[in-house]
Amino acid sequence: MGNPEEFPVLILQSGPSAGERFLIPPEGLLIGRGKECDVVISDRKVSRRHARLIRDGSDTRVEDLGSKNGTWVNGNPVEGRQPLRDGDIVQIALAVQATYVASDATVPLTFEEHPLEKGILRIDPRAHQVWVRETEVDPPLSVHQYRLLELLYLRSGGIVTREEVIENVWPGVDSDGVSEQAIDALVRRLRERIGEFAPEREFILTVRGHGFRLHNAP
Repeated sequence: MGNPEEFPVLILQSGPSAGERFLIPPEGLLIGRGKECDVVISDRKVSRRHARLIRDGSDTRVEDLGSKNGTWVNGNPVEGRQPLRDGDIVQIALAVQATYVASDATVPLTFEEHPLEKGILRIDPRAHQVWVRETEVDPPLSVHQYRLLELLYLRSGGIVTREEVIENVWPGVDSDGVSEQAIDALVRRLRERIGEFAPEREFILTVRGHGFRLHNAP
């Protein structure tokens, strides 16, 4: 058994259990309507044993178990045992969407290394949860939105350059493959999401010619 913090995670994005997070242990996860499943989805469109996530070393694969209404990844039906990539959207029938977060998808910083000032926004990096004024951001942020917010949060008011955004939000992608427009669109969507909980506050400030910083002071 590895450290639980190193396990990949499945985050439910819709349905009555939206926001729940499930660690994917070495033995995998069984998803379905049946009570014996690890992830129980009480919806008639979901088969009793609908799908399962299988760990294969450092990789994770998803397999549909002959369900009536199918399993989908990024809008495409699952055939056989399909590998999952960080940020993939897994859909169980038409009932639930979930995001797959790989174990190596976190920003390579820790809270112990970067003491934080108290603010009205706080995050839990292990559960990928975000609160604004004690209200949890629900539905959860997308994978890319969360990574950007965590990077800004850990910088504790310091400037994050566009190059750092690319490196941490889109790991493994060459900087030429991420446009300025993609970064600006992500920042805009993140501002809108967390701004719903404190409309009078502009949390993410643009520092022209440098990058972005988080304004999280009380």
